[in-house]
Amino acid sequence: MTNRKQWMPMGWAMAALLATTIITVPSAMAQRDPAYEAARAAGQIGEQSDGYLGFASTPTAEVRALVQDLNIKRKAAYTKGAPQGSTVEQFAFVTGCNLIAKTRPGEKYRDPDGNWRTRDASPPVRDPRCP
Repeated sequence: MTNRKQWMPMGWAMAALLATTIITVPSAMAQRDPAYEAARAAGQIGEQSDGYLGFASTPTAEVRALVQDLNIKRKAAYTKGAPQGSTVEQFAFVTGCNLIAKTRPGEKYRDPDGNWRTRDASPPVRDPRCP
């Protein structure tokens, strides 16, 4: 019988490789939405290491609905794209790491301690488990 722990690094590596491509569809759709761009630019929403958008401030009903819709689409993408040997949560986490790394100066993201930060010119503070 194969030791499951031996396969975990391979599952994580596959998740890391695929995470950057599978999330492209929901992110590209979101970036076409002016409401998404406005909420992101205003610092109302930001990326989280769990792979989902979060609220950096109290959202309006419109922003709440937008984020819920995008997070549902992300969950579907993670569920469909999680490689064999990794869970949906692992795949979402790796994608979240990548999305935080791709934030631009002025955008919000949640650090490993759960605090909302505004990205500056330096690299974002990411979870130490990020690949």
